[in-house]
Amino acid sequence: MDSLFIIAAATVIVLVVFDYTNGFHDASNVLATVIASRAMTPAQAVLVVGFFEFLGPLLGGTAVADTIGSFVDISDLQALPATVIILCGVVAAVVWNIITWRFGIPSSSSHALVGGLIGAVLVSAGNEHIVWGLNELGHGHVIGVFKVLFALLISPVIGFWVGFMIHRWMGILLRGARPQVNRNLRRSQFFTTAALAFAHGANDAQKSMGVITLVLLLGGFIPQFEVPFWVVLLCAVAITLGIMSGGWRIVRTVGFGIYKIRPLHAVNTQITAGVVIFSAAILGGPVSTTHVVSSSIMGIGASERPRSVRWAKARDIISTWVVTIPGAAVIAAVSYLLLGQLLLLES
Repeated sequence: MDSLFIIAAATVIVLVVFDYTNGFHDASNVLATVIASRAMTPAQAVLVVGFFEFLGPLLGGTAVADTIGSFVDISDLQALPATVIILCGVVAAVVWNIITWRFGIPSSSSHALVGGLIGAVLVSAGNEHIVWGLNELGHGHVIGVFKVLFALLISPVIGFWVGFMIHRWMGILLRGARPQVNRNLRRSQFFTTAALAFAHGANDAQKSMGVITLVLLLGGFIPQFEVPFWVVLLCAVAITLGIMSGGWRIVRTVGFGIYKIRPLHAVNTQITAGVVIFSAAILGGPVSTTHVVSSSIMGIGASERPRSVRWAKARDIISTWVVTIPGAAVIAAVSYLLLGQLLLLES
């Protein structure tokens, strides 16, 4: 069988595994607040989130996939080496996801994928094959790595302040309300959790869709960069299976480790994160659910009782955000020097 086909198929399989790990890693943030506020049992939350997570990639468009598929440019390389580079970058992202999941650290799968691809391309093809987007920025065009990093970095800032303001506004609106209002807030989380799950699926699953489409294009299996429907369906299934597998270590960290979550906090977090993530999906900005949900909780806690926010845990999360891209890039470089060279020699 043709070596290119085998390695391309292996890359697609690893990307599906990445999407699965993205599901139990990142999407556990979707489950965190609804479980912490006792609005749903874990089983109920998984079923609701899983269903709407599946719909997100099918109905959310492909703007994020287009962004992810275009920040590296290795089209001038031969098909086989180019595919091996992508494979090594995605392997690094999967390894990073598994490591951080094992220790219950809410890292960003988006950062891991970006770091993995950058590291693999840098060590194999060189800096000129990465579309940094800095020159284009001077002409008013936001593209490439700059667009990816801008979306990833600005989204938690927006999440913090939107969460801060929404919680203040809801506090004024519900001032003097009876404790029975918590029952209605718990019931409303069916809708807010469903919306957040849909937004997450619409944004996060597109990252794997974009890279799979890039692999198909580099290998000559499709004529232009256009996401096939079977790729959309495959990624939707993978990320949904991932979320239904749990990720409970991260649920405990996000749901209980940053701030004490009550029904009002949960609703406000879900509204904030859902709006930010879905807006980014429409604009083609790949954001991290981990970033947005965690920063929303921090903003909500800061608007209510800043001293009750576990800022030490927040600092741990931020530290992980900072090291994820370079960490995944290093793993990708090692992966290419070992696995990549071996595959190219054997083929």
